[in-house]
Amino acid sequence: MTGGADPVLRISGLRKTYGAVSAVDDVSFTLDKGRSLGVVGESGSGKTTTARIIVGLEHADTGQVAVAGRDRTESRRHGRAERLRRAREVQMVFQDPFLSLDPRIPVGTALRETLRLHFPRRDGAARVAELLDQVGLGERAAAALPRELSGGQRQRVAIARALAVEPAVLVLDEAVAALDVSVQAQILNLLADIREQTGIGYLFITHDLGVVRCVTDDVVVMWRGAIVERGPTERVLAAPEHPYTRLLLDSVPRPGWDPGRVAADRRALASTAAPSPSSPDHRKS
Repeated sequence: MTGGADPVLRISGLRKTYGAVSAVDDVSFTLDKGRSLGVVGESGSGKTTTARIIVGLEHADTGQVAVAGRDRTESRRHGRAERLRRAREVQMVFQDPFLSLDPRIPVGTALRETLRLHFPRRDGAARVAELLDQVGLGERAAAALPRELSGGQRQRVAIARALAVEPAVLVLDEAVAALDVSVQAQILNLLADIREQTGIGYLFITHDLGVVRCVTDDVVVMWRGAIVERGPTERVLAAPEHPYTRLLLDSVPRPGWDPGRVAADRRALASTAAPSPSSPDHRKS
């Protein structure tokens, strides 16, 4: 998608069905090192299922996920060393960090355990201090339990734990959706700084076009499991070509906003056929 000869992440022809429901329908895109790609769509569009397949929490029926040229979709069982290597390639930050942090373990201990698992010979204490500083938390946060931190601080801890294994790709699944607007801005600025410092590739899974506009270079729009539009973020948001992309933009309240017209457009779009993988809209770039 971004045109690099050797992308850090390549998704090719992913398909995933649940019974008669096609959750992911021939999804393909690439992400270059140091770039940020938004995957946009409403609930049920297939964006989160795609993210879970990339991370390894779900298995695709067909298709391939490759990170730095290595296939991650083979079905054979892996030994411990291989599982750890695959975990280091791609990390995920979820919407609610409290659910992904052990409430009984202080922040510093959780980070040291992650480092001990992946890099047993490193100085864990020094690296923990470095990670906390990288995400804008002081040393005092190391002794805190998750419940003693604010939502924004917990999300910073989740980001620090993901960065601890030095992944090539960081998947952020609605990672700022549960935060206040001012805290969202702080986290997004933090992520921008980290990307500039490390060259990590970001995959933002979100329904929030404001987030997409702020932090992504490119975007793919998903509807009914398929990609219906893709391209540079600025171009797609300024001049959307697919009616679903236009509907997403029209759904954002603003002066002169007409919710009745948006509802009518949504009903009209819902009555159309599902996008075909071979249709022009699906191939659009």
